[in-house]
Amino acid sequence: MRLRSLVSFAGVCAKLAAADRQVFAHYIVGLTSGQSRDEWQLDISQAKASGIDGFALNIGAQDNYNDAQLHLAYDVASSNGFSLFLSFDMQASQWSADEISSYINTYKGFSSQFRVNDLPVVSTFEGPSQADIWPGVRSATGGIFFIPDWASLGAPGVGNKLSLIDGAFNWGAWPERDQLTMSTGNDIAYKSVLQGKPYMMGVSPYFYTNLPDKNWYSSSDSLWFDRWKQVLDINPEYIEIITWNDYGESSYINAPISHQVVPGADIYVTGFDHTAFRFVLPYFISAYKAGNTGVTVPSEGAMAWYRTTPVIVCNDGGTVWGQGGGASAAGATKDVVSIIALTNTPTNINVKIGNGDNGQSVSATSTVGKASFYEVPINGRTGAVTITLNGKSTTGPEITNSCPSAGRVNFNAVSIQV
Repeated sequence: MRLRSLVSFAGVCAKLAAADRQVFAHYIVGLTSGQSRDEWQLDISQAKASGIDGFALNIGAQDNYNDAQLHLAYDVASSNGFSLFLSFDMQASQWSADEISSYINTYKGFSSQFRVNDLPVVSTFEGPSQADIWPGVRSATGGIFFIPDWASLGAPGVGNKLSLIDGAFNWGAWPERDQLTMSTGNDIAYKSVLQGKPYMMGVSPYFYTNLPDKNWYSSSDSLWFDRWKQVLDINPEYIEIITWNDYGESSYINAPISHQVVPGADIYVTGFDHTAFRFVLPYFISAYKAGNTGVTVPSEGAMAWYRTTPVIVCNDGGTVWGQGGGASAAGATKDVVSIIALTNTPTNINVKIGNGDNGQSVSATSTVGKASFYEVPINGRTGAVTITLNGKSTTGPEITNSCPSAGRVNFNAVSIQV
């Protein structure tokens, strides 16, 4: 029996090694009450145009509109050659094995259901305390390919549950508290403990939240570039971008939809478009899938992100540096304009802040393949930000020394594209 088990596992790994790498975006279904078919079509079309293969659909047990929205999502995705899989939020809600099995059985037959080894992929947000329900779910559904996020256990804890899982998703996609940049130590640990089972790597552009039960900023001045560079080093089997639409945590990569922004978050989300973060995705995703940074740049250009409120302007609103941190978030950012350019040959970028600024030509501080990163200190300047690359320019919202109406620094960023 032991020999048969090893042979079977080797066969699974061989199939996975031959499978295409896939990139998903974490999508909060809990924000979609009343969402129309056209709205699902827009999200899916935009994601697909960015090179994203599918959505991981985060669902909570308390939402009575799950069925209506999931049917729309799976149906629209099926018509667009887009993949979906269910991600049960077990941190914010209580799920029973029967409920989980029912959802899987309802949607596993759609052509848009993401499958590995002909089994529907299923994930979670947390839930390791209910780990023992999953063998029953496998039995009740005829089999699943289970890739949970049990990041609260840490990589060693996940490694202790290998018999229950088919792979693992690591939610850790931001620098630790009191750290300005992200390391790959946790990714490497996951790859090691999984012993060949697939690793789904979390990648995120940003993090800031200021809500009654959570208030922190994770250093994000260079995160979007750093993390994609790390993807090319780690070469995970799958990627999950965190997130498509979690406005309350400022990790979204689209334009905020006002009625989907949770109460309290509108103060730091309204007017803070993150669409430009998607500009670099077609290149980075192509490079990841090819295992080669020499892939074609779909379109030369650049995107930039920056905060419109320097940290010295007013108080930090009690925001701490990283989850579980104690230091002020004011130390977590350098007050800079951050830029990623995609060019076939290295080039300088001109950055202008305000009307009295003639602009400055800046060179890249880091490069991977055809993507280059630039960082320009604000140095007390105020006014609109203009980025110029190869004769093309774009101007974004003003940086101001006026304290926001909320009476605290807004640690969220705007994004622009040239």
